[in-house]
Formats: sequence, C-alpha cells, structure tokens
Amino acid sequence: MMMGGFLMIASGHGAAMTTAPAAHVVSVEAAGAPQAYQFSVGISSPDKGCRQYADWWEVVTENGELVYRRILLHSHVGEQPFVRSGGPVAIGPDTVVWVRAHMRPGGYGGKAMKGTVRSGFRETTTHPEFAQALEKLPPLPDDCAF
Repeated sequence: MMMGGFLMIASGHGAAMTTAPAAHVVSVEAAGAPQAYQFSVGISSPDKGCRQYADWWEVVTENGELVYRRILLHSHVGEQPFVRSGGPVAIGPDTVVWVRAHMRPGGYGGKAMKGTVRSGFRETTTHPEFAQALEKLPPLPDDCAF
C-alpha cells in the first residue's frame, strides 16, 4: 500500500506495518531511433539528502533483464518531481519494457511505467521483488554529491 512517498510493508502475522521510502516514476518520454532512444523520466521521491534519495532509474525487459540504468548523482530535495534524461536505450519501438526508479534506502517498490516507445507508457506497480537482483548489478552509484 502506498502512503505519501512511502511504501507500506507488512511484516509477519498481525505485526505492525513498516514504511520504506519509495521513488515513483511519474512520466516517461522516449525519442530518437530504434536501438538508440533517449528517455526522459520524471520521478517523485521523498528525498532528504544523501541519506535518502532516488539514486537511479532504469529500463527493464519483461523478463527482468536490465537494458539501461541512469545513475542520479545527488538528491533532489528542492526539486520534486524532477526529470532526468538518459540513453541510448537499445530497444525496438515495440519492445515492452518497465521503467522504474530505485530509492536509497528502500530499493524498488514505487510506481513504475510499462509500455513501448511506439504505444507509450502507462503507470503501473511492479512487485518489489521483480528483478530485484538487478539492484546489485553495475552500474551503481559511487557516492552522493548532496
């Protein structure tokens, strides 16, 4: 369940719910040519500085394969929501992909968008465990500037 910028997670039978910060993808635009698209991704996240911020967005296939990751080098405390671009993203115009964001701490779990470059992207929610192993694959942020 979502509350504000946080993902509510139940832990155990009858246990209290805990909150983890969640980054939400709020817009996706793609332009360019097949196999070399530029994506502009809007993110809303409860950033508080380097201890809590959206640290990347990524493009993932339906099979959970990482296609592209855009590292975010700093928090966006005073800029919410914010848009950051990246590419080239090597997919075809009809390749169905998920675009999701990652939160430090908290990981995956916020709202994502799914679709194709040709038909556009629609808001959806992925299961927090979908392709979770990607969280440990490079590229990863080295540090947070502010």
